Amino acid sequence: MKMMMYRLYIIIGMSRYMKKYSKYIIDTHVHVSRNPYALFKMPEEWVIGAMDKYNIDFCLVSNGDCAECGHDRVLRDKKSFVSQEDALIADIDFARRYPGRIGLCVWIRPLTQGYSKELEDIIRENRDVVYGLKIHPYHSDTAPDDAKVKPYLDMACKLKLPVVSHTAADDVDSVVRLYNAAKEYPDIPFIMAHMGLETDNKEALKYLGMLDNLYGDTTWVPLSTTLEAVKLYGSKKILFGSDLPIDGLDTYWYNRKHEPSMYREYFDNLYDMIGSEAFNDIMYRNASEMFGISL
Repeated sequence: MKMMMYRLYIIIGMSRYMKKYSKYIIDTHVHVSRNPYALFKMPEEWVIGAMDKYNIDFCLVSNGDCAECGHDRVLRDKKSFVSQEDALIADIDFARRYPGRIGLCVWIRPLTQGYSKELEDIIRENRDVVYGLKIHPYHSDTAPDDAKVKPYLDMACKLKLPVVSHTAADDVDSVVRLYNAAKEYPDIPFIMAHMGLETDNKEALKYLGMLDNLYGDTTWVPLSTTLEAVKLYGSKKILFGSDLPIDGLDTYWYNRKHEPSMYREYFDNLYDMIGSEAFNDIMYRNASEMFGISL
């Protein structure tokens, strides 16, 4: 009983502490999934529960049900299929049930569907809750600079939607492939989610400074990388993101092995290392300005 009370005290303390330095917190990298055959369990309730528990003001959500390939990069079974249009409609309902708290990044399906006028029409009609596009090159086996993605990027340019893309160690989702897309579309902000997952982030740091419209997020990114990015390029190049609720409702507190999450370092240490202005840039101001999020 004492241990349970102690853990409750710690969690409540964390909820309050996460707002100690930042006026607001925007998490730019959040997911949901509703399909029972989804790659990850990420129900809406975990997203809202974590926001309440850890005092998060706004989350940009993309739909993991749109993953086209599995972890082995093999096309997924038909029973797991959810169209990008149907997924977006479900997400719009989610956003409208939590006004001012949930915004959407539309997860696209370039491999098995491709751009559709129906998708663009849904986005246009719901532009108040749609803030960006999400590319997952690994789970679509399609790079951001692939011809199949170009119609989506044309749409993003037309609708002024920032583009968030998973980046990692292999070719299809490498930082270089996203750099190529960002260079072709200089009017769209592109965000390197993970800044090269499962790498030392050095390539991502190099490319971060090569284009004005290329940014990084903090999702699974060591604090040392974020500090280096701020040192090299200032605080306007990085946005806070977490992959909530990939490790469960307590993603901000524990990883999937129930070890302390790396995000604790961001809340415990980053403010003292970079100061108030830079800290607030990363935690909410950059996202608010880039995506047009009003708080």
